[in-house]
Amino acid sequence: MTQKVLLVLSGARFWTQKDGVQRPTGFWAEEFTTPYRALTGAGVEVTIATPGGRVPVADVVSLDDEQKAYLKEIDLENPARLDAVDPGDFDAVLIPGGHGPMQDLAVDPDIARILEAMVPDESKTVVALCHGVAAFLPAGAPDGGWLFRGRRINSFTDVEEEQVGLAANAPWLLESRLRAAGAAYESGPVFGSYVVVDGNLITGQNPQSAGAAAEALLKALAAA
Repeated sequence: MTQKVLLVLSGARFWTQKDGVQRPTGFWAEEFTTPYRALTGAGVEVTIATPGGRVPVADVVSLDDEQKAYLKEIDLENPARLDAVDPGDFDAVLIPGGHGPMQDLAVDPDIARILEAMVPDESKTVVALCHGVAAFLPAGAPDGGWLFRGRRINSFTDVEEEQVGLAANAPWLLESRLRAAGAAYESGPVFGSYVVVDGNLITGQNPQSAGAAAEALLKALAAA
């Protein structure tokens, strides 16, 4: 039976800064294309979805000629609407980063609904990369707390945000928010590949972690 993965992309085109400036953004190309290649190459059926079915855009900073050429081969013009997604239809969910998720997925009730259904189900796998982990923030637990409290996870780190020059004007920093919410946060080398696997939960620290996270997802799917 063909396995199915829901790939959730941000539909945001801007990230609102602390001073009110709308910084152009989107999804990070490598964090989408690397796992997409791996999954489709392994025969996995991938469904792309965004909030409201909005056409996603790649952050221009993440694009090189190879990424541009590959993205042209993929239909990004007709994503599924996140509010119409039934999480029971999928074996896994994958959420790439880029700063876009900091704008929309971090407060999206539909990604919360999907995660609240899939995380407690050990037969499902939940994967997020870099700033895609911001999508975890709105998900609630049955006891009224945060769904990911106490879970081992990572994300783009505050130090990495500082080193790319975006921390000072960011409205909030992801690592700090995750720690404050109760995550058992882990981090690896700055801009090095680092993936944390905690049961059915897989998180990758940065774009450099996309390949290892995709391998971990394929391993989880094979074991299901």
